[in-house]
Amino acid sequence: MASVRKRLVPAVVIAACASLALTTAPAAAGQLAVGDAPAGPRLAKKLVRQVHVGNINRHLIAFQRFSDRNGGNRAAGSAGYNESADYIERKLQAAGYEVNRHEFDFTYTETLAERLTAGGGDVPIIAMTYSPSTPDGGTTAPLAAIPPDDTPGCEASDFGDVTGKIALIQRGICSFAQKGIAAAEAGAVGAIVYNNVAGPVNGTLGGPENASIPIGGITKADGEALIGQDGSDVTLEIRTLTEERTTHNVIAETQTGRKDNVVMAGAHLDSVDDGAGINDNGTGSAALLETALKLGGSPRVNNSVRFAWWGAEELGLVGSTRYVQSLDFEQQLNISMYLNFDMIGSPNAGYFAYDGDDSAGTGAGPGPYGSAQIEEKFVGFLGSRGIEVEDTDFSGRSDYGEFIEVGIPAGGLFTGAEVAKTPEQAAKWGGLAGVAFDPCYHQSCDHLGNVDRMALDRNADAMAWTIGSYGISTEEVNGVPPFQAKSKKATAEQRAHQRVATVQVAEGSDPHSHTS
Repeated sequence: MASVRKRLVPAVVIAACASLALTTAPAAAGQLAVGDAPAGPRLAKKLVRQVHVGNINRHLIAFQRFSDRNGGNRAAGSAGYNESADYIERKLQAAGYEVNRHEFDFTYTETLAERLTAGGGDVPIIAMTYSPSTPDGGTTAPLAAIPPDDTPGCEASDFGDVTGKIALIQRGICSFAQKGIAAAEAGAVGAIVYNNVAGPVNGTLGGPENASIPIGGITKADGEALIGQDGSDVTLEIRTLTEERTTHNVIAETQTGRKDNVVMAGAHLDSVDDGAGINDNGTGSAALLETALKLGGSPRVNNSVRFAWWGAEELGLVGSTRYVQSLDFEQQLNISMYLNFDMIGSPNAGYFAYDGDDSAGTGAGPGPYGSAQIEEKFVGFLGSRGIEVEDTDFSGRSDYGEFIEVGIPAGGLFTGAEVAKTPEQAAKWGGLAGVAFDPCYHQSCDHLGNVDRMALDRNADAMAWTIGSYGISTEEVNGVPPFQAKSKKATAEQRAHQRVATVQVAEGSDPHSHTS
């Protein structure tokens, strides 16, 4: 999962295939059909039964080994990423999918140094992705603690004159890039963002075009302690390597189902440079792969299902953004929805669904029409298993961002990242209060030991249920009903009419003649 919001030829060109007609409509959003077992839930139930956490875990083991033998990560453009993508492609091709690579260029960045010294001691700091570099050895300058307001550090006027100083800014409201740009406009030579909740700040500027001054993130506790050193000299050293590279998304689509009402589901495949990324986002990628394999390349669906494994998500949602932008309006219109799965097995797991209707009333607001119905589908399934689900905002930290931007309804699941679990959440879901949902978020310890496999199993079931249901009908999301087979009565009437017409023609009377 990336840490901040972001606003080719077409990636997939697949020949249309005839859709298979099914006779019944899907269950209502979030409901499990028991008695009449309509077609949608029948497929969905089958997928839920067949998608086993043991097989998902086998894919995670493969990702771990690809990381271990390739420098300890699966970052975009790396050998570890390429082996992960090749593994997915081979399995999908064997399952009968149309598989394509969507290549794109991206700006690779790697942290070479991240150090903050204040008051004679070192303060842990994490360089923002795409941060410019300080000189070797760092920049020493007076600290300027910026008093937080309703929009802390979002406008240059928040800073006053900080010429030649290093600004200390509270996290919140606007992007890290905007805070850095505002600080630079006010004259700062560096910026430090401290968290507004417990835990570190591990952020990105979203792209090299947003780079202004060297900037890094620290914890809330460290930031509040630094406020007392306002005016004292501090040394900030952030150095990064930046270069242009090429990588690719993996796109696979069923050969059956209508191509003008595609159900699309995705997960980012890349890790950060610091680790194997087994929870972030091996869990989403592996569960999506297993769901695709069990669905198969030619399932009995009304709507084609398109799966995506995104590259360079950790560098600012690059792969998914480039993919959506590569589609013209009609190709975007063919996508009925986008379902996102990013971190679904966090070790101190929570259960979150993207807030499609903005019922929580916080952050970015609702998604495009249909997003609320998608949310209810996930909430209803997990609720049927006795799991209470909380809202999570469309904060722009994952690959749904560009889909929402062009009006495609979206939804998905999430088990939490660097934010600490509250006592109320621990009482509801278990786990440890005051500890991050994923204490190893974006760290080298995000390995096979960093996964709650019960949470992964539950979320994979919800994934399978939702994809299977929408493969039959998206009517609740966009009003497009499933194809209906003709009833026996209608078929008999049509055949009788054809027999009468045949007799009339044989007797020399044309039933369609305008002169007799």
